[in-house]
Amino acid sequence: MPILSSSTRDAMRSLQRLAAGMATAVPRIGDTKVPMSLLEKGAYINYQRIEDNLAVVRDRLQRPLTLSEKIVYGHLDDPHNQDIVRGTSYLKLRPDRVACQDATAQMALLQFMSAGMDTAAVPTTVHCDHLIEAQVGGAKDLARAVDLNKEVYDFLATATAKYGLGFWKPGSGIIHQIILENYAFPGGLMIGTDSHTPNAGGLGMVACGVGGADAVDVMADIPWELKCPNVIGVNLTGKIGGWTTPKDVILKVAGILTVKGGTGAIVEYHGSGVESLSCTGMATICNMGAEIGATTSLFPFNRRMVDYLNATKRSEIAQYAQRFSHNLKADEGCEYDQNIEINLSELEPHISGPFTPDLATPLSKFAEEVKKNNWPQELKVALIGSCTNSSYEDMSRSASIAREATEHGLSVKSKFTITPGSEQVRATIERDGQIGAFEEVGGLVLANACGPCIGQWDRKDVKKGEVNSIITSYNRNFTGRNDANPATHAFVASPDIVTAMAFAGDLTFNPVSDTLIGSDGKPFKFSDPTGNELPPRGYDPGQNTFQPPPADRATVSVAVDPKSDRLQLLHPFTAWNGETPFDLPVLIKVKGKCTTDHISAGGPWLKYRGHLENISQNCLIGAINSENGEANKVKNQITGEYGPVPQTAAYYRDKGIKWVVIGDSNYGEGSSREHAALEPRYLGGLAIITRSFARIHETNLKKQGMLALTFANPEDYDKIQPSDKVDILGLETFAPGKNLTLVANHADGSKDEISLAHSFNEGQIEWFKAGSALNLMAAKAKQ
Repeated sequence: MPILSSSTRDAMRSLQRLAAGMATAVPRIGDTKVPMSLLEKGAYINYQRIEDNLAVVRDRLQRPLTLSEKIVYGHLDDPHNQDIVRGTSYLKLRPDRVACQDATAQMALLQFMSAGMDTAAVPTTVHCDHLIEAQVGGAKDLARAVDLNKEVYDFLATATAKYGLGFWKPGSGIIHQIILENYAFPGGLMIGTDSHTPNAGGLGMVACGVGGADAVDVMADIPWELKCPNVIGVNLTGKIGGWTTPKDVILKVAGILTVKGGTGAIVEYHGSGVESLSCTGMATICNMGAEIGATTSLFPFNRRMVDYLNATKRSEIAQYAQRFSHNLKADEGCEYDQNIEINLSELEPHISGPFTPDLATPLSKFAEEVKKNNWPQELKVALIGSCTNSSYEDMSRSASIAREATEHGLSVKSKFTITPGSEQVRATIERDGQIGAFEEVGGLVLANACGPCIGQWDRKDVKKGEVNSIITSYNRNFTGRNDANPATHAFVASPDIVTAMAFAGDLTFNPVSDTLIGSDGKPFKFSDPTGNELPPRGYDPGQNTFQPPPADRATVSVAVDPKSDRLQLLHPFTAWNGETPFDLPVLIKVKGKCTTDHISAGGPWLKYRGHLENISQNCLIGAINSENGEANKVKNQITGEYGPVPQTAAYYRDKGIKWVVIGDSNYGEGSSREHAALEPRYLGGLAIITRSFARIHETNLKKQGMLALTFANPEDYDKIQPSDKVDILGLETFAPGKNLTLVANHADGSKDEISLAHSFNEGQIEWFKAGSALNLMAAKAKQ
């Protein structure tokens, strides 16, 4: 028998393996093409990429993976060479899609237009939900908004048509509900220009809120950068029931983790209790994960997701996900960075607030807290709906309470508003009688939009400065968030609790144990709320409010009037001059909580979201100056006069003087709005220096070429005086992991040298040097 060379033997073995493989070929998951959405052609779910990436990652890490790790690492741009260390590495990822709401989409599209691309690289949608003010009721408020915002809607409609994006017209509904109904799918990765994008985690999707510049990157086919998240595991046991709802799960978690406890982490729910939650209930929990600073939240694929996909006419996706289910749940033995245990059978309803979404109080103790803290006991307004709690199930359960009240001859004592999450939900609950039940007790149905949740509320029942209480089923209750009245005590609870309290008109009422007096003079106690998870007769789609991009986009002209006070084309920011910055005045030393609402107010300012010059007039007007305890009153260090923050900043800018802001802990928490980063950059700021940042805002600042720096020792915040002029040393050798030095030059001639930490990586340092990430992108496009 001849002796074969090693190369010949290897070749024969390869042929044998190939033959064996052909005989026992196993279908690849990618051999099946399933559309990502019923509304988009040619865009398919890419489970094969996840499968292939995970084969590489598992071989490298040699350990069990959590669900979020599977999805995130399954979307790596380069799984072979990517550094993967939780809490440390910067991952480069390839999201499946992008979503934008109308307020943030304006700036995102203006930036995309500057990038020189002719079409978005991934499926992208724009949703008109933020610019509709609640006044008198749904139809009239919508008509008024369409008239007032015509040029903005025209810009969005033409820009989406020009660049191949899907456009959801005003009245369609809230972005996150539309996404859940049409675009979210198990195992997907999506970024959205709204902080509550994680709502899609209710369908097993890793969905992260970002600024518009991040969205532009993905639309321009540039990998999205994310610091490798830690993973917080929440083990749910028991079974939810009675007055306890999914909302109470996240209120409990927020109470445990606080508004910054989830920063840099994905919250991953698991355990036997998950099966007792509906798909939309899981979305509620994920939605409010934004309130603890989490990168996102998500649930493992389960039968309740299958039910929802089937109900929304996406059975093909449900079947495909079932085939891929091994990668849509955590591996046995995976490890979390933190573990939380919640027994749903023992969980009672909670109410959070006032003024912060993490002050969570069990319902049984809430009346006591109201009296102890002297919170206004009379309930002025109860509001249900929003992107967090506007599902068919939410509305059905609240309607069951309203019907029982009607049986006892009661109408609401406080004002009561209802915001459907989408046109589909609105049409369905109108058909099925829930809207009638609400209106019969005195409820007012608002437009399918964000409305009072984001400050779009023309409230008339109290004057500004009048102390009062409201309760909502929304997600956020920061000072002045809903009605621009800093004296309004806003509380957050489930739609069930909110609805029941509307009939009492009193914050101390506990519907689980207390009684009301019916029209017959007899006391009665509400029964446990009931409702259908999904509509028994199926969803009614309502009016068709979707505009797909036209087949011929070449003839479309984007509508931007040069004279407009609402839209303004962008001009590039200047690059860093390479010099060490000396004698920078402190524009403001911010004291205490400073959310993006404080930095870039919403409400009436929303109309300027597409006009950087105009909206910059609200920059930091809500922040509290540590020098005098006042908002929007700072000292101009050149003239010695006190004036508004934006005007003082512009004075420095026009004199060629860069300035800095000194901030407290978790600076920039709240909304993803990148205007809170664009405005200080436009007004000439160089650095924001804080005890700590909220994740999205820190990234937004970096994208716009701002220095986002933190005190290496948080107590050094106290060494800075509002009258200081500061130097920032070390920028000539700016490098990852290398601290900078702040020299605080005090008015009395003394100095303090303070170490400043940062989280910039090499690519982000290039953004700073170029003047912004967009500048760098445009420069590379010209090469």
